[in-house]
Amino acid sequence: MSTTTTTTATPISRNGVDTATLFATLDAVKAQPELAGFQFRASNRWVSGTHSQGRISGFYGAGSEQQHARGEMVFDADHPAVLVGTDQGPTPVEFLLHALAACLTAGLVNIAAARGITLHEVESSVEGDIDLLGILGLDESVRNGFEQVRVNFRITGDASEEELRGLLERSRARSAVYDVMTHGVPVTITAQVG
Repeated sequence: MSTTTTTTATPISRNGVDTATLFATLDAVKAQPELAGFQFRASNRWVSGTHSQGRISGFYGAGSEQQHARGEMVFDADHPAVLVGTDQGPTPVEFLLHALAACLTAGLVNIAAARGITLHEVESSVEGDIDLLGILGLDESVRNGFEQVRVNFRITGDASEEELRGLLERSRARSAVYDVMTHGVPVTITAQVG
């Protein structure tokens, strides 16, 4: 009687990142740069007052239409009562702060995994200062958006302080959200009215 043992290669995972897939993705995009073009989409519908609901389901990437594994995701946005809302969700600018923290964190974790660094903890807090005189149209010299944003990270892992700081710096340099917030991007707004 003979016995055959089959072993399945387990993906190498570090910090929850499948590094084999990460490197395979990098190699595929190097070989076929046209795979790098992505288009993300969101829709939004007014509910009442300052409350609206955003929906995200699909995107274009890697050469074809894609769907998120969770299917359509719904996000409520609103203003707090002090800003004439009903507080049914975070404000749009709070979503922006969250997006910045999430983008920097994802990049940091991927870079650490690629470099063979095991992380133990990554936490961040983000603060943004806005002067309502601009948004409310009371002072044209005051900008509508954030005047300043501060991001504070706490990172622990199996690497030196210098290496951990380097991960964050590399993440900042590659972050799409950081780039949009610090360099701006052309935005076109159209409307069908009637």
